[in-house]
Amino acid sequence: MRTVAVVGASLAGLSAARSLRKQGYDGRLVVIGDELHRPYDRPPLSKEFLAGTLGEADLSLETDDEDLRAEWLLGARATGLDRTERAVRLADGREVRADGIVIATGAAARTLPGSEGLAGVHTLRTLDDARALRDELVRGGRLVVIGGGFIGAEVASTAYTLGLDVTVVEAAPTPLAGPLGARMGGIVSALHVDHGVRLLCGVEVKRLSGDERSEMGVVPPDGVRGRVDAVLLEDGRSIPADIVVVGVGARPCVEWLDGSGVDLDNGVKCGPDGRTSLAGVVAVGDCANWYDPRAGAHRRVEHWTGARERPDAAIATLLAGGAVEPGVPRPPYFWSDQYGVKIQFAGHAATADSVTIEAGAADDRDVLAVYRRAGVPVAVLGMNQPRLFTRWRKQLAAASS
Repeated sequence: MRTVAVVGASLAGLSAARSLRKQGYDGRLVVIGDELHRPYDRPPLSKEFLAGTLGEADLSLETDDEDLRAEWLLGARATGLDRTERAVRLADGREVRADGIVIATGAAARTLPGSEGLAGVHTLRTLDDARALRDELVRGGRLVVIGGGFIGAEVASTAYTLGLDVTVVEAAPTPLAGPLGARMGGIVSALHVDHGVRLLCGVEVKRLSGDERSEMGVVPPDGVRGRVDAVLLEDGRSIPADIVVVGVGARPCVEWLDGSGVDLDNGVKCGPDGRTSLAGVVAVGDCANWYDPRAGAHRRVEHWTGARERPDAAIATLLAGGAVEPGVPRPPYFWSDQYGVKIQFAGHAATADSVTIEAGAADDRDVLAVYRRAGVPVAVLGMNQPRLFTRWRKQLAAASS
């Protein structure tokens, strides 16, 4: 291959570029990113960066002496893929032709319909998102977080430490029931209640209310409807709000691939090694829906570790032209820090038919829980149990390899 284009300049794209050089590729390497920023670490955005204890320089994913000999096209959004010309089309009219293509365009935060143009309403996915939200949180006030998933929970925890009045609204009966199961989701989400954060479950948001006057008492500029002042729920309740964070999940950024011939299904549909339906094209990161041989189904893994580890396998497949035997990806792993508690999870809770607490106590939030299917461990959750968790995670990885 003379040219490889990596479309996406976050962790997955950077990891793919590193893997290319590590695996001996010495040709032209082009990394395309729609943000203007160099690759940065996203997990701290909802925690240390938002709290002001970590600066932008600390988020960098590149080392000072790192040289990938890559051409960086930043602030360049991909708008199409021409499979005949093997070219990535960019919004500014340019094209990048490549023999091999790595799709790493990630995912974008879902928004709340009807919230457009309302000041004080935020999502949190990018550095620019985090900058805007941080500037508002330091002013204090009443925060309503819509969505009790991990991003929402981390923002709520950070805002609590900053002294804001925080309410979390979750449409499901139990927050985190999807990734953790109902029982353990209830235990983890009880951290909100432990710290005096209001948690409203089983109720959906009807709409946001906005004050059409600006803070200075003048008419808002064009495109801005005013500032949010309340979250109206379907059950008739109204929750006063100075700031709202919408954390209702993310959608894979794959619209630019429509008509390209790349199979799309909840992201880019891939084999167990990242290969797509087009030869010479692989996908990694949050936009990639990899096949999981353990489950016999495709899964899109939106976690830091997957974006860091899986590009190695995808690049090996790309450079070998698909001739290598795909391995079995390690069980997905993620972590979260909330209210001073370290939460770690590996595996798939959805496949389990039982969960048992092996160590610690639920009321003390220092649990080690093991999920099993037909008696076989398929997932493990730790709350302030790093040593035991690491041991169980290694066992899961060994059993699945």
